[in-house]
Amino acid sequence: MPPADASAEPGTAPDGGSTGAEDTVDLQLTEELLALIAEERSVGPGWATVPGDLLGDPGSWPPARTAAGEFALLPVRLERDLPVISRWMNDPAVTAFWELAGPESVTADHIRPQLEGDGRSIPCLGVLDGTPMSYWEIYRADLDPLARHYPARPHDTGVHLLVGGVKNRGRGVGTTLLRAVADLVLDNLPRCGRVVAEPDLRNTPSVSAFLSAGFRFSAEVELPDKRAALMIRDRTYRAQL
Repeated sequence: MPPADASAEPGTAPDGGSTGAEDTVDLQLTEELLALIAEERSVGPGWATVPGDLLGDPGSWPPARTAAGEFALLPVRLERDLPVISRWMNDPAVTAFWELAGPESVTADHIRPQLEGDGRSIPCLGVLDGTPMSYWEIYRADLDPLARHYPARPHDTGVHLLVGGVKNRGRGVGTTLLRAVADLVLDNLPRCGRVVAEPDLRNTPSVSAFLSAGFRFSAEVELPDKRAALMIRDRTYRAQL
């Protein structure tokens, strides 16, 4: 679990309105960063291999074609991606739920254990039409502390999401990408029967985004740092929801 909630639409307030603070950290990505990502993407499948086989390699998963554009997951490299992700974490609308504001070292201390671990949690950039615009954590929920708080099943896979760009917030992009990523997980991890998430109950826009993306509300769960809505997208019903 992240330190707090992974908001699907962090630029909106719990009542559905604007937080009023989101335009203070709209990210302008450098040409150098975009060129680096384009170079790595051009290598083809396997360009960002992740050790271990608990989650496979999200970097090799085929891009998803969505109403918002072509979307792909790019496993994080701290030396390349830390400034971008840290800026997103310092957005007041994001800080309220992730609690990772501060110098880059704060975000690095959150991401590095995942990168140096056994592959049970993989931090990724979400790249939409070639532009990094979101941060994701794909993790084995059945091997996570979350499993102590709900009836986990083998190979349950969890997702955390942060939408980083102001222009991508509050207009349904989070919902579109949540559905796309859940489908990517189910398509590429055949032993996974369910995709799960645990947004903060106070973050009603995030809960709504998960519902609109085909997740169902399963239960309220009391976690160490929040009261969460356990959201589940079942492989069995993915075509109907």
